[in-house]
Amino acid sequence: MDAQQVTVSQTAPNFSSAQELRDWAEDGATTSRMELSQTLSHPALTGMSRPDFQALIDRITVPYQAALEQRRHRQRGGDRRPGTRGGVFRQKITDADRILATVLSQRDLCDQQALATLFGVSRGTIRNAIEDVRPLLEQDAYVPTLAERRFATAAEVLASVTEDSETPC
Repeated sequence: MDAQQVTVSQTAPNFSSAQELRDWAEDGATTSRMELSQTLSHPALTGMSRPDFQALIDRITVPYQAALEQRRHRQRGGDRRPGTRGGVFRQKITDADRILATVLSQRDLCDQQALATLFGVSRGTIRNAIEDVRPLLEQDAYVPTLAERRFATAAEVLASVTEDSETPC
């Protein structure tokens, strides 16, 4: 990344309205997307404590962004041209959510369609996230523990999480 003079910035939260941004900036209020990520990173779903999951995200994020930039560089056939934007389309889910979706998939918690419904994206977005993140998790020596129960729908996944239960499945 240094050779290509690429800097990696932290993925910012997505806000769907100006009011959500103001509330977050003034009061630290969370958005529905932030709350969903918090719910889905519950230890009962990820199979690890929240600090362990955050540490996994911290270890994987930079290599993930580097791999994406390397692929884009190869697809472009060279460096970005001066004055061009870093990408035309805004990402539908954050890098952390892509890692979360991959962890949930590897635990065999539900199918990719249920994950797509949970994150509000297409099944292809989930499939691409899994294909991009899985090799990095393997390099990190992450070994998923299979979930005790497989859920058929997104609603079942959300219903399974209770706030007072902080123990992994």
